[in-house]
Order: sequence, then structure tokens, then C-alpha cells
Amino acid sequence: MLRVDTPSLMLDIEKLTQNIKAMQAYSLQHHIALRPHIKTHKSVHIAKLQLKHGAVGITVAKLSEAEVMADAGIENIFIAYPISAPQKLKKLLHLTLQANITVAIDSIEQARMMNEFFQSSNQTVEVWIKVDSGLHRCGVTPGEEALSLATFITSCSQLRLTGIFTHAGHSYAAKNTEELLLIGEQEAKAVVESALLCEQANIPILHRSVGSTPTYQISGAVAGITEVRPGNAAFFDMVQVGLGVATVEQCALTVLASVVSTKANRVIVDSGSKSLTSERGAHGNESIKGFGYIKEHPDLTIERLSEEHGIVTFSSPHTLQLNDTIEIIPNHACPVVNLFDSYFVHKNGEHIDTWPVDARGCNK
Repeated sequence: MLRVDTPSLMLDIEKLTQNIKAMQAYSLQHHIALRPHIKTHKSVHIAKLQLKHGAVGITVAKLSEAEVMADAGIENIFIAYPISAPQKLKKLLHLTLQANITVAIDSIEQARMMNEFFQSSNQTVEVWIKVDSGLHRCGVTPGEEALSLATFITSCSQLRLTGIFTHAGHSYAAKNTEELLLIGEQEAKAVVESALLCEQANIPILHRSVGSTPTYQISGAVAGITEVRPGNAAFFDMVQVGLGVATVEQCALTVLASVVSTKANRVIVDSGSKSLTSERGAHGNESIKGFGYIKEHPDLTIERLSEEHGIVTFSSPHTLQLNDTIEIIPNHACPVVNLFDSYFVHKNGEHIDTWPVDARGCNK
């Protein structure tokens, strides 16, 4: 085991690279583009590694993430989030002068606000319509409502509509493979049928994008889809393992923790909710047991968390002693990354580099 201070965010460079190559191989096999979501890793190093292996650009969740990536020289960025507040539109304008930026639109009101703002600068911005494929978060209803929004956007002098996209986040709550397949097919259908309706009205839709990690290999194979945007697939985590999308061996990200106390019926480690988060699965996943998977001791359970403490319970004898270290695969990697300043990058048991979590805290 690598001896580093704990808790630390550990990244296996070989597993990361294998996962990135697998995403790219899938996109090449299906003749579609790969635009990975960087909200999982928030890392310039990893984003550039994904681009090096063939990604056409990146996806971000927030404007501030886009700023970090653009400042690092990344030129093709899709902001998969609706932006309308004046202070954010000012930042967006600056970004469009710095990189090739595309922005999500999910209402006529938002489109009107954005168009009016960009009229004052005589600058145009590329936009994609978000459709709701079942998560019931942001997005217009596929079909006629998507067409209505597309029609309005084409009347906006400063907006250039080039795509339709969706995010099937409800796939994280799938109870079995059959349900996952259905969600993936519906995800693609929401985009493809909306795009077809627009094109029948002489509104061309160049990009048709899908992309949750659990479904991208399903929806990405549907005729008419042009790109996928998986994020978590760079690392994987216990939610993906529970869904059957990945194996424990594929998980590239772990949290290294130390035993700080041992009691008759429990072991306490130095990783609590401020290291592992208290999440047990995104969007309702019920496959999770405890607050992370202990690689060296899969029979032990991280039963509860305080902010700085993880309480591990057991039903049979164990060998853990004071100052022993354990590697924990997080339930959900994305929020865990946002709790750390840097990655401890390792290969074959050796520390090879330390990478900053460049966009940590970029939630605006």
C-alpha cells in the first residue's frame, strides 16, 4: 500500500487510461463523437488526456468550470446548463471570445434573454436545446415543445441552433438491465424524434447528443445519434458497479483512509462525510451498501459517517489495526472529487504525479 497522508484522493493512471480508451473505442465503433463530461474529474490533466485520445471537445456543468478549462487552452466546450442571469451572461460573452462555446437552452424565456443580451455586443452564440427524456429536471418535452422552442430560436438574430441533447440521469435508479435498456432507448428516441421534427420544418439539427454513463452504450448505438457525453465512465464507482455497468476492478478512483481507533464492535477511519460524502447513490440508486467499498476488506461495511469519521462495522473477525490504511471506492465519484484539492496519481504501487482538481468548487 502506498504510504501517504490520509485521507487522500487516489487515482490509478492505468485504470483511468483504460477507461478513457474504452469510451473512445466505443465512439469510433459506432461512428459518433465523444464529448466527455468533466464535472466528474474537474481536472485539466484528465480533460486533455481525453482530448488526446480523440474526444472532440468537453462538456461542463457550470460556467465557472468552463472558465477554468478555457483558461487552460481547451477550445471546444459545451455548457450543459441553462444560463440566463445577467452576471453569468457577461461571463459567457467573454468565454465566447476565448473558445468555441455552446450553451444549453430549455425555454423560450431563456432564449429571449440570451438573445437580447448578445444583441448589445453583436456577438452570436451557438446553442443546443435540452429535451427531457425522463429525469424531469431541466428540458422541454420532446416533440412539439422542442419544435416550438427551435422555431423561436431560429428567429433570434444572435442565437445559432445546432443541436439537441438530453441527460438520462434517471438511469441511475434502474433496478435491472431490462429497465436500463428501456431508459437508454427512450433517451435516444427523445433526441432523434425531436431532431427529425425540426428538420421536417426546415430547421437543421447537426448534433444529436446523449450521454449518462449507465446508458451511453445503449443510446449511442441508436441510428440518428451523433455523439455521447459520459462523465463518470472515466473513473466508475460503486453506483456503476451496482448497476452492472462496471466492475470493482475498473474503478480508477479511491479514497485512502487510515484506521484511527479500534473498538470491540467497530473500527473508525479518518474519512467521513467530508471525504466520502453521505450519498448512497445518485437519483435513487438502491444497490449501495454502506458509504463506500473497502477494497482490502469487502466483507466490512462503512455503516455510518460523521464529518471526519467513518465507522466500519463487521460480523466476523478482521485484521485491521491502528494506523492501517484502506482504499475505499466511493459510492459516487463526482461529489467526492469536489472535496479534495488534488489527485495522488499512482501506477503499479508507485507515486508518479500529483494533479490538482483544477475546477474544485466551481459551482457557479
